[in-house]
Amino acid sequence: MVGDLLKRKNFTVATAESCTGGLLASTLTDVDGASAYVAGGIVSYTNAIKISVLHVDAETLKKFGAVSSETAREMAANVREIFSSTIGISTTGVAGSSVEGKPVGTVFIAVDAENFSEVKEFHFDGTRTEIKAQSVDAALKLLTEHLT
Repeated sequence: MVGDLLKRKNFTVATAESCTGGLLASTLTDVDGASAYVAGGIVSYTNAIKISVLHVDAETLKKFGAVSSETAREMAANVREIFSSTIGISTTGVAGSSVEGKPVGTVFIAVDAENFSEVKEFHFDGTRTEIKAQSVDAALKLLTEHLT
């Protein structure tokens, strides 16, 4: 459904993932013809990669942490710019051990487009694998909401 919406609007999407480890990009590309709307993606599991590759401001990470709405917003905006895509979407959160004092299951998902930016905070339960899957489902729902 997301792919059809992107194709109909002639939009492309780029992903910036931390806690989902590439699962969002993988899910988007599981559909035949995904190259028509997936520009690319970056898995930025460390702050060093968030800074050097995704150009997240080091001060943002220092002040708010990697698991924050501010970091998610910068990840989405910057990946959109890096790939010259219509939409950038990001995931950052805690799928395993607690990070930065944030409980397991805390996830921030951001969608960024030219005149639109939204970040939502989620709290999921389950194993690492289940939290990753729930995060991808929530990201696809958020993307669908933006597209419709």
